[in-house]
Amino acid sequence: MLTHPQPHIAMFSTAGKGHLIPIIELARKLRRLHGFTITVAVADAGSQSLKNLFPTDPGIIPVFLPPVCAPHDFPENALIETRVVITVLRFIPGLLQLLRELHQSARLSAYVADLFGAFTLPAVKELGIPAYLFYSSGAKALSCAFLYFPPELEPEPEPLDLSGRALDTGLDGEAQNFQVIVAMCRKFRLAEGILVNSFPDMEPDAFRFFAEPGGSGPVPPVYPVGPLVRAGSGNGGDDDRECLEWLDKQDDGSVVYVAFGSGGTLSTVQLKELARGLEMSGRRFILVAGKPNDRLRHAQYFTGGGERDAPEPVEYFPAGFIARTAGNGFVLRRWAPQIEILRHPAVGGFLTHCGWNSTLESIVHGVPLIAWPLFGEQEMNADLLCRELKVALRFRVREDEDDDGAVDGEEIARVVRELMEGEEGAEVRRRTKDLREAARGALGEDGSAIKALVTAAEKWKPMEKIGTM
Repeated sequence: MLTHPQPHIAMFSTAGKGHLIPIIELARKLRRLHGFTITVAVADAGSQSLKNLFPTDPGIIPVFLPPVCAPHDFPENALIETRVVITVLRFIPGLLQLLRELHQSARLSAYVADLFGAFTLPAVKELGIPAYLFYSSGAKALSCAFLYFPPELEPEPEPLDLSGRALDTGLDGEAQNFQVIVAMCRKFRLAEGILVNSFPDMEPDAFRFFAEPGGSGPVPPVYPVGPLVRAGSGNGGDDDRECLEWLDKQDDGSVVYVAFGSGGTLSTVQLKELARGLEMSGRRFILVAGKPNDRLRHAQYFTGGGERDAPEPVEYFPAGFIARTAGNGFVLRRWAPQIEILRHPAVGGFLTHCGWNSTLESIVHGVPLIAWPLFGEQEMNADLLCRELKVALRFRVREDEDDDGAVDGEEIARVVRELMEGEEGAEVRRRTKDLREAARGALGEDGSAIKALVTAAEKWKPMEKIGTM
C-alpha cells in the first residue's frame, strides 16, 4: 500500500518580533496548504509577548531555547546586528540538541532559519538535514548580500568565534558590525534555497538579479513566498477596543497612523518635534510612542517593546500636548493593534520606520506611507518605497540641521498634510492601490507566492513508499 509520512519541518527564529512574526506566518501557510508539522525554535527564553504570537494549532510547536546570555554580556560597543549574532551563536548548542532529537524521532524533512540563523547552517548541514533560509526582509537587501560579498573575495576576519564570545579585535562597533554582516551574508550561499518575504511586482529588479545572478557566484534558488502578513494583531483588550472605537468615529481616509515598530526608538528631542508636527498638521492621528532614548534607535529591540504595562511617555511630550489634541489624536503606549488599524477605512496614511513587516502590512491594506527609517536595512527599504515604487513620501533634510539630527515639527506637519490631501499625496495613494492589487494577485490561487511555496514544499515531502499488507 502507499504510505504518506507526515513531513516535519524545524524552523529557527531570533527573538525580535520582526523576525518571529513572519516565521510564524510562514509556518501557518505551510501547515494550511501542505499539512506539515512544524517545530519553531526561538532564540529566547520565552517572554509572554512572544509566546502570545503563536497560534493554538497543535501542528505548530513553539520551543523557546534555554537562555544563554544576558544583554550586559555583549561587548560594550556592539551594535544591534552584532548583539543578535552573538545571541544566535550561543544558542547553537541547544538548537542542535533539539534538532538531533527531532531528527531521530520524526526524520526532519527540512530546516528553515531566519537571516541571522545563517550562522546555524554549517552545523545543521552536518546533521544531514536539508537547510534553507527564510529572508524575512526584502529581495533588494538580499540581492545586495550576493552582489557585494561574492565568494571569491578574501574573507574578512570574523570578530566572533563559534562559541559566541566576542574577541578583542580592537575594532570600533561599526567596523565590528560590518565584519559580522559580511560573515553572515557569505553564509547565505550555504542554503539549499532561500524563501523571501516579497513578490516580483514589489521588487522587479531584485528578482531579475536572482533569475540571472551573473558574476556574483553561485546563488541558491530563491522563492518569492510573500507577502506574508498577519490576519490580525489585537487581543481584544481595553486599549484595542478604545482605539478602534475612536477610529469608527472618524471620516474615511482622515487619520494618519504613526508607529516605529517593536524595536524603534526616537530621541527625546525628536519625540517632542514629532508631537509638535502632528499637532501643527491639524490632521487626525494615532501615535504609538514609547519612552525615548537619546543613544539608541533600537532600544526596544531586545525587550520587545510591546508589554502592556509600559509607561506612557506623557512627560516627554510638549506641555499640554495631550489636552490640546484630545479631539484630534489618540496616543497609545508601545503596542497597538496594527493590522486592525491599517485595514480600517478611516486610516489614510502610515508614518513608519520602514520595517519590512510594517511595509508589507501597509501595502497589503493599501495605505500610503511616510518613510522614517531608523536602523538596519530600513534605509534601503525607504529608498525602494520612495524612489523606485513611489508609494511613500519622505522628509527633506535641512543643510543647517542641528547635530542631534532631529526633523523639525514644521517639516513633519508639511509632509503629513501633503500625504493626506496634496497632489503628490494623491499620486502616492494611486500607486499604493495599484501595488495592493499586485500583492493580492501574488497571494491568489495562481499567484507567485503559492507557486513558489509549492515548489519549495515539494522538495520537503518524503517520497511515497510502496509496501504490502
